[in-house]
Amino acid sequence: MASIYSYYAKWIREGRLKVNSDWNKERKVKFTIQDPCQIVRKSFGDPVADDLRFVIASAVGEENIIEMTPNKSNNFCCGGGGGFLQSGFPDERRAYGKVKFDQIAATGADYCITGCHNCHAQVHDIGHHFHGTYGTVHIWTILCLALGILGPNERTYLGDDLKDVNVFHPETAL
Repeated sequence: MASIYSYYAKWIREGRLKVNSDWNKERKVKFTIQDPCQIVRKSFGDPVADDLRFVIASAVGEENIIEMTPNKSNNFCCGGGGGFLQSGFPDERRAYGKVKFDQIAATGADYCITGCHNCHAQVHDIGHHFHGTYGTVHIWTILCLALGILGPNERTYLGDDLKDVNVFHPETAL
């Protein structure tokens, strides 16, 4: 068994997945990384967290990553995993998630990148609930953006600062 993050890292290193962070050189949009509990803390540990960071740095530029403290295997849970997101206890989930919200907010990052669906939904929800200023974006969205293949209709979680990145307009290609 292996994590998809390790495969992404391998494919980037081999030149098979050709991501490019040039889109963010002038924009300097800052990102922080949510380490998913199941894959990082409960399974593969820091080696997969390092692969995750390599992948994200390749896609957004290493200089545009702001680490949470603590991070990797010591990062805090977002509060949405293990079925808690669907538990029917939103007040309790959000109260528990306040620790994660404060941790993300302390970075000052524009976006929190998540790789887990539960983390994405929870980080997005607590950001909205606690009036955060960060956006929540899935790692696949960032990879597609860095590959230049993110379609105009696939930008739901991107703010105005990223909605126009690498948008292919067929009418201008004629």
